[in-house]
Amino acid sequence: MIDIKSMTLEELTAWLKDQGEPAFRAEQVFRWLYRGVTSFEEMTDLSKALRQRLAETALLTPPQVARKQISREDGTIKYLWRLSDGNCVESVLMRYQHGNTVCISCQVGCRMGCAFCASTIAGKVRDLTPAEMADQVLFTQLDSGAPISNIVLMGIGEPLDNFDTVLRFLTLVNNPDGLNIGMRHISLSTCGLTQKIDKLAQHGLQLTLSVSLHAPDDETRSRIMPVNQGVGVERLMETCRRYFETTGRRISYEYAMIDGVNDADWQADLLAKRLRGAPAHVNLIPLNEVEESPLKPSRRVAAFQKRLEGHGVTVTVRRRLGGDIDASCGQLRRKAMKQGSE
Repeated sequence: MIDIKSMTLEELTAWLKDQGEPAFRAEQVFRWLYRGVTSFEEMTDLSKALRQRLAETALLTPPQVARKQISREDGTIKYLWRLSDGNCVESVLMRYQHGNTVCISCQVGCRMGCAFCASTIAGKVRDLTPAEMADQVLFTQLDSGAPISNIVLMGIGEPLDNFDTVLRFLTLVNNPDGLNIGMRHISLSTCGLTQKIDKLAQHGLQLTLSVSLHAPDDETRSRIMPVNQGVGVERLMETCRRYFETTGRRISYEYAMIDGVNDADWQADLLAKRLRGAPAHVNLIPLNEVEESPLKPSRRVAAFQKRLEGHGVTVTVRRRLGGDIDASCGQLRRKAMKQGSE
């Protein structure tokens, strides 16, 4: 069976042409897919014979809402989606003055092992398909009634660990007949897979690259982010400089503030030193506590911000959304897994 929604419009056109269908049929089918149909029978302007043939040769994998939590504080919506194989992933709809942003997952679980993240506790189960990624955006929009203008790949999983799928997903959501969301409205977050960052740079995409740095020194970063072992902060920063030189796109550095771990003045000074030489933006993130982790939120966020700004670094503190609904990535899935095993 063909995963039809993971096909680009060009691939869909070629596939249907092989079956004797004219090119415009592909455009019809593609538009139906991105209206959120869950069966081929809903494609009412296709012949009954074609709809039946599609049902026999292709599959659709729409997610189901396994759990939905709405914040009473700010209207943030957290979705736990059940996929066609029974696995679950999360998406978060966040409302801002400039538009609605959905944060989506790219893998079921994660193998990166970051100490502060609930997504990685049970490891990686599998990669998502391009269709499963796109459907998080589409069905969040359909269920909430909120038009999505921005996408953040910062949910469960490491996007660059599912590289080819993510590139195909970007092509699909960028298509005017699909979700029509421009690259400049998409952010991709990585824990720092240096070879894949170099590879991404060669594609020249106009998206925003966010690097989850979280510590400026190797001892601290290797302790909380195993991916740093064997790579090192200096090599990562060199890779980021190459990315900027190749793409001209400023990088955003994510920095989760952890009490007594990465929030000292000397670490702010070292971070500022690391960032010299290329435009950069630092996004300080008040840590969301994870039940299984001993790490606690920093009490020095304002002081750390002031220290960085004193060095001329552009800094913001991420507004905390959905704090009453387990909105940080992996928490809702983790709770569902624990309840399912009880």
